[in-house]
Amino acid sequence: MKRYLILSILTLFCIAAKAQHYKYIDSSKVMGLNSYLKDIKAHPETRLVEIKKYIPEIVLDIRYATTNNFTHQRMYQQARAFARLPVVLALKQAEADLKAKGLGIKIYDAYRPYAITVKFYEVAHDTNFVADPRKGSKHNRGCAIDMGLIDLKTGKEIEMPTGFDSFSKQAASAYMDLPKEALANRAIIKNAMEAHGFKEIPSEWWHFDFNGWSKYPLLDIPFSAIK
Repeated sequence: MKRYLILSILTLFCIAAKAQHYKYIDSSKVMGLNSYLKDIKAHPETRLVEIKKYIPEIVLDIRYATTNNFTHQRMYQQARAFARLPVVLALKQAEADLKAKGLGIKIYDAYRPYAITVKFYEVAHDTNFVADPRKGSKHNRGCAIDMGLIDLKTGKEIEMPTGFDSFSKQAASAYMDLPKEALANRAIIKNAMEAHGFKEIPSEWWHFDFNGWSKYPLLDIPFSAIK
């Protein structure tokens, strides 16, 4: 009986330790690699895929794989972009619409491991511009795209309200005291994305969440583990 009691206590301790693996959230709310692999085996249509493999024309400027970002630290070890398969298929449709206008998509960020969201919060502590790690991010679910537009003829970015990751009032999606060209281009990107199942968020003109994001769990999987 005593031995059984000790084993029970140890088991409960191990479960509790696992639940406290993350500083801000119970670990049961974040899916690691093993659970993710089991999940996509049952539901392959929800897997993370590399965006460039489905949309080769897309340009990548993965800022968090460099020091050219608000943290001034290299957060990603690989300059790659992933999202859930339905997200990428919808993005492909938006890209086709934009291409007809002579425009292309430049991606700054897409799927983001949960552990990186924690790092962002500990740098910024401003949940107007970084996700609250107690809730996680749509990026952690593989359901968000940070993007700008380029002129396909020149390959250069077109004028937008601000640069990527601007913590300013001008970055808000409804801010109107801007040059006419910036307002027009913001409308173009918004209309193209919302026509294919995305929604712009109020604080960031470059950030688009995919409709139905809530049915996908938070993930903490490094890029190197995604096949």
